[in-house]
Amino acid sequence: MSSRTNWIAVDWGTSNLRAWGIGYDGAVTFVSTSDKGMGRLTPDGYPAALSEVLAGHYEGASGDVLISGMAGARQGWMEAPYLDAPADLRGLVEGAISPPMPSGGLRVRILPGVCQKAPGSENVMRGEETQLLGLSRIVPGYAGPVCMPGTHSKWALVEGARLASFTTAMTGELYELLRQYSLLRQSLEGETEGPKRAEGFRAGLDMGIAKPQDLTSRLFTLRAASLLSGRGADWCDGYLSGLLIGAEVGARKELIGTGDIPVIGSPMLSMLYAEAIERLGGKARIIDAADATLAGLRAAREFSS
Repeated sequence: MSSRTNWIAVDWGTSNLRAWGIGYDGAVTFVSTSDKGMGRLTPDGYPAALSEVLAGHYEGASGDVLISGMAGARQGWMEAPYLDAPADLRGLVEGAISPPMPSGGLRVRILPGVCQKAPGSENVMRGEETQLLGLSRIVPGYAGPVCMPGTHSKWALVEGARLASFTTAMTGELYELLRQYSLLRQSLEGETEGPKRAEGFRAGLDMGIAKPQDLTSRLFTLRAASLLSGRGADWCDGYLSGLLIGAEVGARKELIGTGDIPVIGSPMLSMLYAEAIERLGGKARIIDAADATLAGLRAAREFSS
């Protein structure tokens, strides 16, 4: 298997690391994963983590490795400076940096992220830009908004491989912080995956979409509902998720028309965002984040040839 591997594509996240072997015919020759994301490594630990995830899959004396994601963050292996938006994502590899590999002949390149520097619109992304480049291959010619759910959700405006602008919503992180550290945690004790979760999600989603500006006030109704209406932890957890997603999507309703909006993320989370988009009359096309990343890494390497 290793003899057929031409180069290696890597997605290096905060929590996990995934590597794909790409053969001379373009086929995937192996997939290997590790829990050694950026959050568990110091800069000097990256070469060993990369060698470990490739062990048993690729033992070549030399080869190209193209990396997207948090390995290029300031806290990562080596900082890959941001490209400025608006950005032509076909030029990502031109901004790549090459950290040293202490042993072996691997040629490692880390792709940059993208930033916005205009006062009041400052923003950064690292990893999502590769997915957006991949989107231009998966849905050729697409122009419009892109929803990218996650811990820090991104909403981007693209035209083909050109990224015009983007925003970030800390929805996933807020959900976890509120569940674990706020007063609301008292209403979430118990089984949160019970039969009333879906009902709570729909109620929260409707409220968030209708009045995103009332988010902070509506959050407290979760606590009151558990005290006064006997809502269980499953309903309350669903409501919190729906309210936060609904407020995020509802605040961007001007982006939602009648055409398909790509939603790039994990399938389960993407389905929740798709439901919110459809409540506003739009349509969602769900694209798995791993598929978009791999397509983007393939495209970036092709543009470097």
